[in-house]
Amino acid sequence: MKRSIIALLFAVVTICSLGACHKKDDAKPSKTFVLVAGAWQGAYVWQYVKADLEKSGQKVVVVELPAHGDDNTAIAGLSIDVYSNKVIDAINAAGGKVILVGHSMAGVVVTATAEKIPNQIEKLVYIGAFLPANGQSLLDLAGTDTFSLLGPALIPSADQSTLDVKADSRINIFCQDGSDEVKNLMLSKFRVEPAFPFTNKVALTDANYGRVDKYYIHTLQDHAISMSLQSRMVTAAHITKEYSVNTGHSPFLSKPDDVAAILLSLVN
Repeated sequence: MKRSIIALLFAVVTICSLGACHKKDDAKPSKTFVLVAGAWQGAYVWQYVKADLEKSGQKVVVVELPAHGDDNTAIAGLSIDVYSNKVIDAINAAGGKVILVGHSMAGVVVTATAEKIPNQIEKLVYIGAFLPANGQSLLDLAGTDTFSLLGPALIPSADQSTLDVKADSRINIFCQDGSDEVKNLMLSKFRVEPAFPFTNKVALTDANYGRVDKYYIHTLQDHAISMSLQSRMVTAAHITKEYSVNTGHSPFLSKPDDVAAILLSLVN
């Protein structure tokens, strides 16, 4: 009887040990994600995705662009170059290679960043983002998007230095599918957008930007950057793989679990 009990205990310990080993083998390696929000938004939009990624053992750095979110930098002198340098500072501080993620306007920012430091970027991910080719600006791309609801809702300041969005259009353009909680969060954090960086053209080379692995997450119900423009930009670029989420322009607010799951699928 005593031997039977000992044998049973040994079997239980062995099975548990094997299960633990199997779980360890299945665990994702730890990577560093650098997340950059787009126009009229700030670092706060990533809070739910950040939490999901960190629960899975990933390191997450969220960049607050100058004059966005809670950053109080003056808008004078801002440019895509200034934005990308802020992202580079965050990447350098993180150390090692990163998975760099940009949304909307930040698609231009992360593109410029990849041109400057391709060796530090393991993967480049666009989420419902502007994806410029060499010599293009955000304005060049947005001007071709006849299905976007954003253009007609823009309100330039008297000196043309900032762009506002009609108050009654903000939800429908940016987060029509979000919960009341995230809609209220977005409205409470809304800020006018510096206009000049929209006109900055990016200079890209095959030797730098061209050799970075690129991924695009389409936002199928997007009212700010239509699927028509998203498809055209992706077709013109060398995208490694495409994904889709059935959301509006801000999937990190409306379906953060879906966004985190796609980003985790890139960890290998």
